Amino acid sequence: MTRAPLTETDTRYVQPSRFDALVNRAVRRLVRMGISVWGARDLRLRGRKSGEIRSNVVNLLDLDGAQFLVAPRGTTEWVKNLRAAGEGELRVGHRATQFEADELADSEKVVVLRAYLKRWKWEIGKFFQGVGPDSTEAELAAIAPGYPIFRIRPRDAS
Repeated sequence: MTRAPLTETDTRYVQPSRFDALVNRAVRRLVRMGISVWGARDLRLRGRKSGEIRSNVVNLLDLDGAQFLVAPRGTTEWVKNLRAAGEGELRVGHRATQFEADELADSEKVVVLRAYLKRWKWEIGKFFQGVGPDSTEAELAAIAPGYPIFRIRPRDAS
């Protein structure tokens, strides 16, 4: 996995509210039953300290033939675990895809952030400091360091 250099705002983290946690649990149940809600996936990663499998609900963005995971709440535990492991698994029901990940540099994030906001602003807009899909490139570039983004690719079955 290629790791983008850390920046001052790379440590941004927004704790989920009780409501957010409740919604995430409900979406996770649906995803585990095989129902993907607006691209939701069950992300499974090995914990960087415990070595145990950890699970989070994430939105998988398809953009121009590539797939991305965006962390709207910043440097979360799943972000730290993915940075450490460099690989993981995305599941919907019993369908699982093993993947490898590369973190994007801040200079590569604007297009992905815009597409992510176009798709899910109604759900995650509150985490974006008033920036939206129609914001200027400069506005998106200014917040980019606080939003880790990973390009993922399926891992070879061999």
